[in-house]
This record gives sequence, structure tokens and C-alpha cells, in this order.
Amino acid sequence: MTPDLNIFLARYEALPLGSFDVLFHGARYGVTRTESPDGKRGWLYAEQRGGSDHISLNLFKLESGIKLNPCEMSPQKVIDFVLGLSLQSK
Repeated sequence: MTPDLNIFLARYEALPLGSFDVLFHGARYGVTRTESPDGKRGWLYAEQRGGSDHISLNLFKLESGIKLNPCEMSPQKVIDFVLGLSLQSK
């Protein structure tokens, strides 16, 4: 796994499960992160509050490493989002 993907995975796994708010490039997003019971599959969906942007990702943990399967967007957009977001307190 590349160093960038290692950093991405560590940051992704540090995000809470369930729904929460984040800031990304000055915009607020509502995020939901879920995981399969065995921890080998994860999902993240984010919608910009008051805007039209969204982030959607399926993540698979394989023996060969992680596989990112973004939904209708580039993997880099998802990586940039996870690495650049900041959690908001409720």
C-alpha cells in the first residue's frame, strides 16, 4: 500500500461510525460512515449542507491492500476529502 493510502486509511478509520458533521474547504458536510460486521467493508457518504457537492465511497480491505471504489467520482476526490476534513462538535 502506498504511503498516501496508509495515511488515508488511518484517517478514514479514525472517523466515527454513524452520522456526524465536518468542515471541508470552508463548507459544512453531513457525513455517514458505516462498516460491515467483519470490518472488511466500509461505506462513507457525505452531502454538502446547502450545496450540491457529495462524496460517496465503498472501501474494501483485501489481503492485497485496500480498494477504493468511489461512486461516480475520482478516487482522488475521496482521498482529498477524508484527508482535508475537520470534525465538528455538536
